[in-house]
Amino acid sequence: MEQGKVWLVGAGPGDAELLTQKAVRVLQEADVIVYDALVGQAILAKLPEEADKIYVGKRSSHHAMPQEEISQCLVRLAKQGKNVVRLKGGDPFLFGRGGEEIEELIRGGIDYEVVPGVTSALAVPAYNGIPVTHRDYCSSLHIITGHKRQGQPLRLDYEALCRMNGTLVFLMGVAAAPEICRGLIDAGMDPQMPAALLSQGTTAGQRRLVSNVSELPQRMQEEKLPTPAILVIGKVCALAEEFAWLEKLPLAGTKVVLTRPRQRMERLSKRFRALGAEVLELPSIRICPISETDRLQAALEQIEQYGWLVFTSPSGIDVFFERCLEYHFDIRRLSAIKIAVIGSGTARQLEQHGLYPDLIPQEEYSAAALGDALAKQAGAAEKILIARAEAGSPDLLARLQKDFIHPVDDIAIYRTEAVDRESENAGFDLTAMETLAEDERAVFVFTSASTVRGTVKKMTPDVRARMRVVCIGERTEEEARRYGIAAQVAEQADEDSLVEAVVFMDQMQIHKGRPENETGRTETEIHVSIPPT
Repeated sequence: MEQGKVWLVGAGPGDAELLTQKAVRVLQEADVIVYDALVGQAILAKLPEEADKIYVGKRSSHHAMPQEEISQCLVRLAKQGKNVVRLKGGDPFLFGRGGEEIEELIRGGIDYEVVPGVTSALAVPAYNGIPVTHRDYCSSLHIITGHKRQGQPLRLDYEALCRMNGTLVFLMGVAAAPEICRGLIDAGMDPQMPAALLSQGTTAGQRRLVSNVSELPQRMQEEKLPTPAILVIGKVCALAEEFAWLEKLPLAGTKVVLTRPRQRMERLSKRFRALGAEVLELPSIRICPISETDRLQAALEQIEQYGWLVFTSPSGIDVFFERCLEYHFDIRRLSAIKIAVIGSGTARQLEQHGLYPDLIPQEEYSAAALGDALAKQAGAAEKILIARAEAGSPDLLARLQKDFIHPVDDIAIYRTEAVDRESENAGFDLTAMETLAEDERAVFVFTSASTVRGTVKKMTPDVRARMRVVCIGERTEEEARRYGIAAQVAEQADEDSLVEAVVFMDQMQIHKGRPENETGRTETEIHVSIPPT
């Protein structure tokens, strides 16, 4: 058996967009991913479905697997011929014990690579408006571990740290922060030296506490910011309020949970991230092309008999053109056929294939509206080909047959299947999903009835009732209501309205007093401003 290889990969501080391009590539090629507790939720949600995942914990004094066993596990997996990614929060060589794991790989004769990660020592201050160096304040940066062995004091040369006159960043330093502040003051540091505790940086949970070294320990007792957190001490901390930028974005402090199929995530995910949200890509369904039928192939062979081709989803368009390639169908044969689509998102996907629709419903984007519009446009003798999901809405055919019978071939070209989170989304089993559903920062976005069912079907009624939900249209909202969920509905069944609805819901939550995002705005001042796509 050919031996595998191990990659030590830094996951960064939590924001999925801070993953390096090399890290993304290596993760996509992995057979097994061995990951830590400090890997961000948004990153866990993006891990490839095909890879096996092994959780090894490793958060201060709480290890699901001892370090020695982790190192031995990497060697064992590689000797089984696996390509293994050891995914670590931050950077694997900055207080990440990456060196110890490499020593074990060398002893085991295992090939390895290191993929550096963006360290929280730089990224978290930056996301909080703190430049770790500034020519008017300091010219050096010192990164120090704040972790100490249980029952023992920190072994730091406080006098040397004071003489450096630079920015001090302590990682894993929450528990030791009072001792650190006291040690620096005793060594001669100005008690009024600015200091900041930065909690859950680069994620929706980001919070900061800015004070000075003499008062920070007491403020920490009062505020009780959650871990992980870093301690920053230096004059640059005074710039935090002036330079802060993340909380000025409309969706800062919000987790947007996208549940549509993974191949349909990217565009919507980018839009929410641009507004400051932490986006969790947790598909509840997958698109499965139906290949066991030759009905579509037969229809394509006789395509000239149709006057209209109808699509009811972007996924339907993708599957249709994949089948055209498979069947060696020349799409120039579509030139004489008019095309109808259900809405702007489906039209946009059609344009990706160099085609433009002849008909889009004007009043609303729904199967019923599409059926009404098509019934008015299609001639009595024009045959209609519908290529859509197996569980498509009955409203389309009902409206087409309302006044007189249009000749229709309604062909199911794909079906949706529920995603098994237990095996395919590291860190997101049912318990984790229910915890996320109860998180007041989280907004679940549903773009179809099937995404509702796939996400909430196994949740308890109490959990469903507490969820914050935005639905793209009335049929999706009806499905949410069936499960006892009160949902906000987008004004139009398109992405623009969906994004606006999420921003509006979030701003109303702020108005009601969500503690980590207090703005002081009144209800009459709330407005929704969405940047262009």
